[in-house]
Amino acid sequence: MFCSEQLTTALDALDRAFASEDPFLVAGCTYCYAEEDFAELSGPLHLIADSLVSSVAAEVPGHWEDFPRLYRRLAPRIIRSLVTDQLHVDEDLIASRLVQAGWTAWDLPLAEALRDVWSAWWQSTLHTHPSPVPIRYSLSFITVVTDSLRPWLNTWTATSTPAADAHLADLVDDVMFEFEITDLRMGFYDEYDATAELLGWLLTEVRGRVIDARLDEPFLREHLQAIAQRSG
Repeated sequence: MFCSEQLTTALDALDRAFASEDPFLVAGCTYCYAEEDFAELSGPLHLIADSLVSSVAAEVPGHWEDFPRLYRRLAPRIIRSLVTDQLHVDEDLIASRLVQAGWTAWDLPLAEALRDVWSAWWQSTLHTHPSPVPIRYSLSFITVVTDSLRPWLNTWTATSTPAADAHLADLVDDVMFEFEITDLRMGFYDEYDATAELLGWLLTEVRGRVIDARLDEPFLREHLQAIAQRSG
């Protein structure tokens, strides 16, 4: 699986930053997990089976006695598998779980290492087409996990390459299906309303970089104006 040098460097730095997270006695739902699962999760990180990492990555927080600590310890394994499309868990769900685990409040070196991965992953994605994770899912992930869409759109605007434009065509084709763009929410729990920011960006800053007649529908600008009036 392709992984840019920048992203590889960020992922390796993530491993080093989280190496300080010591094993601890994991406990949780005994209906869904066996004692051997808890024992495995309580042992060396590299010996935890991929299938168990994926299971924990998707599981609801209430299944664990100390969900934030468990998610923090598994974060390097979860994130590396996620960005290389090896996790096989919905990207939006992982973003929501990281928010529930309170990743922005983790020790500064850990949070900064994660922020570096988000940036490196986004840059790598914009320069690689097709990318391991489809553009809509990577954009949704980093938007939800950082609670911010505009910085990632700004980076895309500044990245005028064939790969970035190919991703743009893919995204437009996706969100314009049945005009989903008029009510577009990101996150497993639809926690981020991306309609105004994304639609405004598509109709202005990058309109000349994609050929799609659907973007010229007059009602889209009317819809955007109506949103602005309601929020103003």
